[in-house]
Amino acid sequence: MSITTQKPFMKAFAKKTDNDLIQLFVEGNTEALEILVLRHKDKLYTSILFLVKDKYLAEDIFQDVFIRIIDTMRSGRYTEEGKFLPWAMRIAHNLCVDHFRKVKRTPTIKNGDDKDIFEVINFSEDSAETTMMKRQSHDRVREMLDRLPEDQREVIILRHYADMSFKEIASMTNCSINTALGRMRYGLINLRKLMMQKQIAL
Repeated sequence: MSITTQKPFMKAFAKKTDNDLIQLFVEGNTEALEILVLRHKDKLYTSILFLVKDKYLAEDIFQDVFIRIIDTMRSGRYTEEGKFLPWAMRIAHNLCVDHFRKVKRTPTIKNGDDKDIFEVINFSEDSAETTMMKRQSHDRVREMLDRLPEDQREVIILRHYADMSFKEIASMTNCSINTALGRMRYGLINLRKLMMQKQIAL
């Protein structure tokens, strides 16, 4: 559904909290779920895509995430009041980990000609010049992230693209908060080194 063609209920629900929307959905209002999905779609999908590096796989996992969310809500097992996005991100992260366990390999960022992530999620109509500049910038970021150790890359993705706290990241990745902070620190140091080596201006 296009965001530009808003339905009447969307304006009425826009100011409602995630918890309000969840309660409405549990009570049978399916439009509330649609608002919830639209509200968090970009962050969830972006984070999944950065982790699995495959557009079609990311779309499948994104759909699976919301199937799990719907099942949990309908069965009355949702208890994460005020923390919907971190909870949804934990589900997404676990599904990504499950996928890599099944294929018995660790996630890597492809350097192929896969479609740019920001083209996939960008709904605005940019000029050709702006689009080209964005693509070049995001390609450089993705290329640099590819060069980081997996644990550093994961923390940066979860922090900057999923807006998760270090406490949430530590819980999700089964490490201490200090370890998560350290991985972030070293990841950013390594990114700065790469930027200087390649003389990259983002």
